[in-house]
This record gives sequence, C-alpha cells and structure tokens, in this order.
Amino acid sequence: MYKNYLKVAWRNLRKFKMYSAIKIGGFAIGIAAAILITLFVLHESSYDQHYANTDRIYRVINNFADPTREADRWPAMQPQLASVLEEEFPEIEKSGRLIPYDWYDAGSNQFRPEERVQNNYEEGFAYMDQSLLEILEIPMVYGERETALANPKTIVISQKMADKYYPDENPVGKSVILNEKEDRAYTIGGVMEDFPSNSHLQYDFLLTLTEEEFWEGEQTSWCCSNYNTYALLRRGTQTEELEPKLLSVRDKYLISHFEENGDVWAEKAKNYLTYDLVPVADTHLKSKEVYDVFPKSDIRIIRLFGAIAVFILLLACINFINLSTAKSANRAKETGLRKVVGSHRSHLIQQFLTESVLFSAISVGLGTLLARVLLPYFNELSGKTLSFPWTDWWFLPVLAGVTLLIGLLAGVYPSFYLSAFKPIDVLKGKLSRGTKAAGIRSTMVVFQFATSMVLIVSAFIVYNQMQFILHKDLGFDKEQVVMLQGTNTLEDKLPAFKDELLRLPGVTSAAASNYFPVSGTKRDQNSFWIEGRKNLDPGVGAQIWRTDEDYLSALDINLIAGRNFSPDIASDTGAIVINQTMADKLGLEDPVGARIENWGKWTVIGVVEDFHFESMKGGIGALGMIMSERGSILATEISAENIEATLAAITGIWDNFMPNQPIRYTFMDETFARMYADVQRTGNVFAACAILAIIIACLGLFGLATFMAEQRSKEVSIRKVLGASMSSLYQLLTADFLKLILISLLIGAPIAWYLMRNWLEDYEYRIDIAWWFFAVPGLIIVGIALFTVSRQALKLAFSSPVDHLRGE
Repeated sequence: MYKNYLKVAWRNLRKFKMYSAIKIGGFAIGIAAAILITLFVLHESSYDQHYANTDRIYRVINNFADPTREADRWPAMQPQLASVLEEEFPEIEKSGRLIPYDWYDAGSNQFRPEERVQNNYEEGFAYMDQSLLEILEIPMVYGERETALANPKTIVISQKMADKYYPDENPVGKSVILNEKEDRAYTIGGVMEDFPSNSHLQYDFLLTLTEEEFWEGEQTSWCCSNYNTYALLRRGTQTEELEPKLLSVRDKYLISHFEENGDVWAEKAKNYLTYDLVPVADTHLKSKEVYDVFPKSDIRIIRLFGAIAVFILLLACINFINLSTAKSANRAKETGLRKVVGSHRSHLIQQFLTESVLFSAISVGLGTLLARVLLPYFNELSGKTLSFPWTDWWFLPVLAGVTLLIGLLAGVYPSFYLSAFKPIDVLKGKLSRGTKAAGIRSTMVVFQFATSMVLIVSAFIVYNQMQFILHKDLGFDKEQVVMLQGTNTLEDKLPAFKDELLRLPGVTSAAASNYFPVSGTKRDQNSFWIEGRKNLDPGVGAQIWRTDEDYLSALDINLIAGRNFSPDIASDTGAIVINQTMADKLGLEDPVGARIENWGKWTVIGVVEDFHFESMKGGIGALGMIMSERGSILATEISAENIEATLAAITGIWDNFMPNQPIRYTFMDETFARMYADVQRTGNVFAACAILAIIIACLGLFGLATFMAEQRSKEVSIRKVLGASMSSLYQLLTADFLKLILISLLIGAPIAWYLMRNWLEDYEYRIDIAWWFFAVPGLIIVGIALFTVSRQALKLAFSSPVDHLRGE
C-alpha cells in the first residue's frame, strides 16, 4: 500500500514539476537559512559555558551609581581584593586575578625562544594568577595545571604557539625572551589547549602574577586598580545574599584608604560604590554596559537573529503549506474517482499525508545539504568559525521533527477536507472554491512580505549607520597613515629611525605615540584634579597618552589654544596638552597655564579640538597628552602614489635598524574599519536574511499567482470574449496581490522603525531615520512582487479564450 503511495507521489512530483520545484526549493532555502542562523545564535549563546564550574564562577564588578551622572560599571580592581575576598568570606571557595590590558608585558610583545635570534611580534599576552588557572580548569597539553604558573617568571603558552615554536616537542622548562630584555625572560610552565572561540578569554600567552610587583608597594596598594577579579563560589551560595556583605571590604579597606589620605572619594565611594557579582557566562552577551577590554555582543541582537531564523523558517513553511493546499484542489476529481473504485477515507488520508511528508523530507534533506555547502561562506560573512552539528544530539531529532510537523500540517487540508466530499458532488464539479482557505493564504502572504519589509528596512538602516560612521569627520586625518608597531624596541635609536623615514620621498610625516587612536581598545583612565583640589573635588577620569612633538601635525589634530610640545623647552617634560572635553570637565575657562595633577603635576600648555579616539557608540572622553620621544607606535603618513614602493623602503630601513625583528604595520583607516567589523557583519547578515526572505516570499507568490491564473482562466476568457481590454484584465489579476503587498508594507514599516530606533540609541552619533529608508524598500518589494505576479497575469491575459472554454 505505502509503495503505491510513494509511486503516486513520484508521479505527481513529475507531473507538476514547477509547483514541486517551488515547494521543495523554497522550503529547502528556508531550512538552510534557519540552520545557519541557528548555529550563529547557539554559538553566541554558548560563550563561557564550557568551564566545569561555569555556574559558580563570577567576575567582581565595580558599580558606581552616582545619580548626578550616568552609572559606571568596570572590572578593574585593587591587587589585594582577590585574596581578601577569599580570606574573609567562606562563601568564596577560591579567587584569582587577570590583567588583560596593554600593561607592562600584557598585550603584545616581541617574542622569541631563548635559543633563537629572530624575534616575532605576537599578540595575546595576559597576566594570570595560578589560582585562576585552576578556577577555570584550563586543559593542559604539557605540564600540570596545579603548578604551571606557581613559580615566579613562568609562562603558559597555547598549543598553537607551541606548534609554531616547538613543533613535535614538549617545551616545558624552556626559556623565552620578551622584547629583547633579559629581565623579561620567562620559563615555560605548561602548554594549554587553545581557548575555544566561544570564550571571552582569547590568549596565547599567560604570564604568572606570582611574586610579580610592578613597582614598590604595588601589591599592597589600594589606589592601584588594574586587576580583573574572578571568584569561585561554594555550591549553594546566593549572590543576592553575598553582594551586600562585600560592602564590608569596601568600607574596611578602600574607604579607609581614601579617608587616611583625605581623599574626597571616601564619601563618594561610601554613598555610590557597590560590588556586583556577574556570572562569567554573562561576559559576552549581558555585560554591554561594563567598561572592559573583552569583545561583546548584544543579547538583543542575538534574540533578534533567533526571531529571524524562526520567521524565515515560517516563511518557507507557509509557502510549502500554501502551495500544497492550493494545488490539492486540482486533485479533487482524483479523490472522487478513488472513492468510486473503493478507496476508504482512511486510505486517502494516509496517501495525502505520506506524499506531504515525503516532499517535506526531500526539502529538509536538500536544505541541510545546502546549509553545509554554504557554511564556509556564512562563516566569512559573520566572522565566526562555526562547525556543522552532525554529531550534536539535538540536530537530527530537530530535523526529523520539522519534517514531520510541516509534512503533516501541509497534508492535513487535502487529506481531511477533500477526502470528506461525496464522489458524486466532486465528479459533477460542485466542489467549493474554499474562500476560508483563500483568506488564510492571503494572511500568510501578508505575513511573508511584512517580515521581508522589516528585514530590508533594518539592513538599509544598519548600512547607512555604518557609512555615516566610516565617513564622519573624526577630527583628525586617518587616511594614508601607516602605524608602525613595536617601535619601543628601538629605544634610543627611535629618533634616528624616524629621521631616516622622513628622508623618503613617499613619507610626509612621522610621529611617535603609545596608542592607536581608533583601535577600539578600552584603556584605563587616570583621575585628574586642578592642583590643590585633589582632596576637595571628585577627579575627572581621562586617558593619558605619550606622544612626541610631531603627533598633532602628523594626524592634523587642530590646536585651538596654546602651543604644541617643543623638545627645545626643558619644562615641557612636565607639560600636558588636553582636549576640550577635559578642559570642560575640569572647569577650566582659561586652561592654558593651568596646573593639574594626577600621579604627577602638569602645566597645561595647549588645548586641542575634540576628536574621536574611541567607538562612536559613546561620546568623546577626556584626554591628556604628555611628551615622550619613545613610543611603541610610529604614525607615518605616506603619499597615495607608489604605496608599495614606499612600504618596501620603510621595511628596508627597519631591517637595517632591527635585523632580528620583523616589521609590523597596519593602516589606520583599516584599523578604524575593524573597530566596527562586528556591526558591519551584523548588517551583512541582515542583508542576507532580507534577500532570502524576499526570495522565499516571491517563490510562494509566484506559485499562488500560477494557481490563481489556473482558477480564473475561464473567468478571464469570458471577459475577453465580452470585450475586456488587456489593461483591465491585468489590473483584475494583479489588484488583489497588490493590496496584500501594500497591507504588508503598512504592517512591517512601524515594526522596523521601532526596532531600528532602539538599535540606534546605542550610538552617541547616529543617523536620523528618514522617510526614504521605508520608501525605497517598499518600492523594491512592490516592484519585485509585481514582476513576480505579472508574468502569470500577462500570460493568462494574452492567452486564447478557446484554450480555456473548450468543452464548456
């Protein structure tokens, strides 16, 4: 019996090739898109879930909730806090520290094994406590986790780095040198497995904090805040009960320190500073407001992508069900004949359901294969390294469930509705057209195109926001600027190296600094006061950069008051140039000549116009620049002509100065673009989803238009015989579809406006949502929909009435 069902299904598939191709192809595309987006959402949602005790590992976060300003949350803590928490609170089983900032040897370094001469520039260095290595239970390839960072001047390297520098050998016990400094020699204490891509920690080198003291008294100081603190809580500990207890640490140590030094921050901290315990698994998706160095995503965007996956799958399912139910009406006589020759209703139900599930299974299978083929391209589009989940426990059961569910839903109407008709009524042509079913199909078309409208409008706005950011005047010149990195290793030879570069015809300027102005890296802030007001006023948080006297002119930063640094003026070693924001926050109406202080005392000699040096998601912060001839980065402006020759000449000069250290450089505009790469990728995925949605919707519309043409062929033929014009027939056949499309646009537009308005609020500098962001996608959708419907409408309108009225 089932063999016959399959044979009939195969015959129908071949008989109605176009319908079958649209049904199966549209559903397969939807399945592929849903699988890929689901993999992306699951990956983003799985960050830091791989630790054995994920549910008990927390980060300690400062929460400064001053009602007169925007709340600040940051993870940088004092060096003693971790040990104090472990000693004074039995609820905390173990604590550990991490320094993830570009600080001393953390960040990036020149690196080489002791026995080699050639240096390599490597990134991904961080300081870590032995105890944190144990809390996170980082898997080891060589060495023991319990001792890998226990000794002073030890380092743990990743398996990737071990394979690079020590292929096919155990490097534990070997020595490495950082930045050509013998006092920065480390002994390899272990080799760890590479951090998975869904970890907020992405390091290749972990430097021990055992007996590390960066300056005298640093480890016992409560004024130094450079350590991220992690805590492993004992089982059963409730964070809402523990967090209030942590205030005793604040009062006993931090506030006491402020009071002993007569610091105004004592009162501020007492009133507004608390400690939050944030689950480590929330670092990536639920810590957007925490000011730290770890790349983050937005839980709202991930939820939106999850909804998009569901909607695209729904679009494809709607098409499949729509076309299945629409075409089933043409099989009414087949059903009547089968009943006449003795088929029971139960047999007809089984036949229709079997056919529907078979078509669904073919679609899901093709969609799964299509997703696997497209996965590398999707990885490139999304910036991820997703793998196909063939072996995941949930994957095949979910596919089987979707196959059965959609197959059964698509088969319910023909199997139960058609099988209930009396054969005599069917064979006499008394079968109802099914206005209720037509209404449901119309509703589904509206849903499809409303979803398409939301996605296309969203893609438009994301694209235009990115264009606005990438082309906005930053307040300095980022074009044709090459950032040479690692120039601090030149030490005293840096001025001579700089002079050599300036002799090149393709180099127009060069300036040393210690910071990429558009890297997106979060940097610690220093508190500044007007001299003499340190114990009276709250400090102004500001970044402090070290630059040479050519920095402002090299980047074309506008000096609006005072003067620039001069190496000929000895007092400029104690001078500072600040931006307008810092002058405003300090309340300096006439800043030039003012004296300010932080860990040192400075004379303001100049004020620069505000420029963007961090992400435009936030405003422009306070900034101070002090003079230094030694910088780790040399900003070199080159001409647009003969770029390759100029870069080759720069490389040749570097090799003469540093023969054992490869040159490393990047273009500033490319670095700036990378700062928004995650948002650009989000926009790309939106655009891809929008394209898929419109393709799926149009496939369904084409199928329904074909069905409509078949159903109304006699009506149109009679109208032609009675003298109806081609234009009136075209209008008749397309008007209903056009109404549905316009309704879908009216529904989709306000939804898109609401979603994008909320998204744009994350940016301090953003575009206005203009009317044309809705008009252009609307016209695109109407145009594509009319083109889709017009083919079948015109084909019917120009056909001969004889072909349709023969036999009437």
